[in-house]
Amino acid sequence: MDPIELQVLTGALHAICEEMGAVLIGSAHSANIKERRDASTALFSPDGEMVMQAEHIPVHLGAMPAAVRAVLDKRHAPGRSWVLNDPYRGGTHLPDITVITPVFAAGGRGGPTAAARDRGGPHGQSGPCAQAGTLAQTVPHAQTVPHAQTGTREQTGTREQTGPREQTGTREQTGTREQADDAPALIGFAASRAHHADVGGPTPGSMPADSRTLADEGVVIEPQVLDEAAIERLSALMRRPDQRRADLRAQLAAGRIGVMRLGQLAQRVGTGTLLAAYEEVLDYAERRTRACLAALPDGDLHAIDVLEAREGDLRMQLRATVHGDELTLDFTGTAAQHEGNLNCPLAVTRSAAYFAVRVLTDPDIPANAGAHRPVHVIAPEGSLLNAMPAGDPGASPAVVGGNVETSSRVADIVLHAFGRALGQGTMNNLTLGDEAGVVYYETIAGGQGACADADGPDAVHVAMSNTLNTPVEALELEFPLRVTEYALRRGSGGRGRHRGGDGVVRELEALAPLRFSLITERRRHRPRGAAGGEPGAPGRNLIDGRELGPKSSGELSPGQRLRIETPGGGGYGAPAP
Repeated sequence: MDPIELQVLTGALHAICEEMGAVLIGSAHSANIKERRDASTALFSPDGEMVMQAEHIPVHLGAMPAAVRAVLDKRHAPGRSWVLNDPYRGGTHLPDITVITPVFAAGGRGGPTAAARDRGGPHGQSGPCAQAGTLAQTVPHAQTVPHAQTGTREQTGTREQTGPREQTGTREQTGTREQADDAPALIGFAASRAHHADVGGPTPGSMPADSRTLADEGVVIEPQVLDEAAIERLSALMRRPDQRRADLRAQLAAGRIGVMRLGQLAQRVGTGTLLAAYEEVLDYAERRTRACLAALPDGDLHAIDVLEAREGDLRMQLRATVHGDELTLDFTGTAAQHEGNLNCPLAVTRSAAYFAVRVLTDPDIPANAGAHRPVHVIAPEGSLLNAMPAGDPGASPAVVGGNVETSSRVADIVLHAFGRALGQGTMNNLTLGDEAGVVYYETIAGGQGACADADGPDAVHVAMSNTLNTPVEALELEFPLRVTEYALRRGSGGRGRHRGGDGVVRELEALAPLRFSLITERRRHRPRGAAGGEPGAPGRNLIDGRELGPKSSGELSPGQRLRIETPGGGGYGAPAP
């Protein structure tokens, strides 16, 4: 493909993702999406490879391909969308709900791209990334949301649509999807993932600090059709069903704009040209990533870090091997999955690893599946970074902290192995709520690590988070809270030739009885500096001056103040005497 034409089509695909995000954010009702922008959008090829994404939330985007793979073999039709949040079937944690809409172009043959066929199989799973580790096991969840869609039946453990086959334009034959010549061509998928402020469970906000199983964290949604009946049924199981309905409809709207724009693009340039552009964009990202990896010296690098679990520290271990133009990240030696909620499905671990590699190579490389091909992620089954589900979802390991905090530590340990100063290493997750309908969730900024030629930025969301804060005005208008202090935490960045960024202080006063939950890190261990730079200050959680642990929950009475002091980033280079 002509390089100019490729750049034009790359820009068009990126613009579609950005417009999907704008529609989702502009249509949502909850402050978590419309204010904090805790949502992501992306486009996928017919075989499920991520072709393009908007610059949204890294932990969402890197794990979203597993969600698309979870619905690839469903019976697709124009206008039929799918929804899921099961962490062991392509989700991250339960509040992150994914909506996937197939995109069709009239006439012609769609289906898997030539590149995927060359790599073997309709899903393209024989490439380098597929060789590293194993996909998190997926099992049916018996006590999840029941499959109440009309026109479906259970058959050998899977759901098969009983509507007319000609409606879908496909026929299933020996486990593969075969496109009829006169049927609409499947040309991709438009997907969005959004953090919903509540998905049920015993804790308002569905982010409990002390969860042990998925049943403690909310409603598990297996892959299923998302229509108005499903929206009503799901929302009824969650707090603030009016917001849940509105936010799910906003995700459907984002999918529809993706369908419309991608269909228009296919009509303008031709389906064949569009599918060829997918392959070119993926190959281009792979070439650039390989070139960056080839510039690194060959050899093994090692790093060790810890997570601050309620029962004590959990060890994380990494051996990073650069060999030519490929990189292997081997987490063998990391602690086993535990009884708390810092467990990670493999998709989340991969997501964090891919983010760190993007930082180490070139952030301008298109962030798609092609960029991931030279990167091999190994995490033993049953470890903290490749948690295995149980047959009963109530017994499956909890993951709510793994998605937000363990993922941050995965990024940290990779960056540390390559000699980078670390940022705050936590999202400082705070949920507040009650059973009357108050549901508030936010992540809080902190200091970023310094680098060899610059100080670290102050008061930013780092690593796997990329959200905004909740504006004080919006927070105080919607919730029974008063912000009594919001300021830089001066001097919290690590000293060095270049200093680490400062964290923030955020203090909230309860105006009504509220339950709170804190899932934070770097309270016992400071973010590391590099090349002789000093570590950043650890974070602190306090109620009326009384210190709390990194994972805490409890009650706030009117007038009580919850204060969060976030960590500073590590410094770079020895400080001047």
